[in-house]
Order: sequence, then structure tokens, then C-alpha cells
Amino acid sequence: MSANDVTPIPLLASSIRLNAIPQAVAAARLFVQHNLTLWQLEEHVETATLIMSELATNAVRASNESDPQATDKLVIGGQLRAIETSLFVEVWDRTSTTPVRKDPDQDAEGGRGLLLVDAVAKQWNIYHPSIGGKIVWAELPLGFALEPSNCVYEHVPLLLPQGLRARYSSSEHQARRALLDSLLNTTLSANTMMRMTDAT
Repeated sequence: MSANDVTPIPLLASSIRLNAIPQAVAAARLFVQHNLTLWQLEEHVETATLIMSELATNAVRASNESDPQATDKLVIGGQLRAIETSLFVEVWDRTSTTPVRKDPDQDAEGGRGLLLVDAVAKQWNIYHPSIGGKIVWAELPLGFALEPSNCVYEHVPLLLPQGLRARYSSSEHQARRALLDSLLNTTLSANTMMRMTDAT
């Protein structure tokens, strides 16, 4: 097999690292709206924004509860991936604690995040990257197979208020590496599946 025989995998991906503060949740929602509009996947904005909002809220809470006296700024990472026929919404935080889906009372003010994700996503799960922490991800069906022609778009940077985007630090580096780990892992899996399908 020559290099000319390799079929590229259509892939759209973007990530962001944010300081783990309450305002990061709104920034994560803007990140979703911005990228899905660029990718011409506007029909998925509402659901993907809801998922990102819930996952980012949980990540900010988990980060701050794990180390309330942290001297280094706490960071969360968000990532969007469109690959094959699915859109993935992912959020990383530095804790390895598995989130638990709760069944809160109707009067409860919180605790419904994963219930909402479970209701609107095709599936969701947790990925533990080798560098540490966890990525909670949710999958949404695109409704069509992504083609290379869908993956050409002009990059337009997302402008955010000062203090939201995480500056380079050990935590920001860990978030960046974790999200890249997830991206490489899933792309490799998709490539392997594609080759197995082509071989049969």
C-alpha cells in the first residue's frame, strides 16, 4: 500500500483551555456556538451548547472542590470533534473522580446535568488520558457522513474577555495534552475501523 492509497479521515476539531471559574461556562458555550457556525453545523448548536454547559459546570465545580487552596490557576479544557457521522463534545478537568448521574428531587436546585446529557446525547462516557484527569464526552449524531469537502473552513479566532482563557501553565499544558490524547486516540480508532471495512 502506497501513501497515495491512504484515505484521509474527514475531521473537524477545536479545543480551548479556560480558567476554572464560573464565567468559563459561558465562554465554553460561546466556543461551541462559534465553531459549529464556522463548520456549518448550526443545527447542532442548541444541543451541543446545552451539553457543553452541563459538562463545563461539572468540571469547574470538580476542579474547585478538589483543590480550593490551589496557588496555580485551575484549568478546564473543552473540545469539539466532528468525525465520521458524529459530533463529540468533550470537557477535561484535573480530577479523576467519576461523575455520578443523580436523580434529584423536583425541588432540588442542581444535580440534573448528567440527566440532561443522558437525555439528549446518543451516548456519553469518561475517558482517562495518560497525562491524568478525566474527559467526560458526549456523542451527537450528525445525520450525515462527514466528507473532506465539509472540513474546509476559514479559521476565525474566538475573542473572549480577558481572564477567561487559561495562560500557559502546568495545568494548561496538562489540559492541552489530555485533549490531544483524546483526539489522537479516537482518530486512530476511526482509521483502524476504516481500514478494516475497506479490507472486507
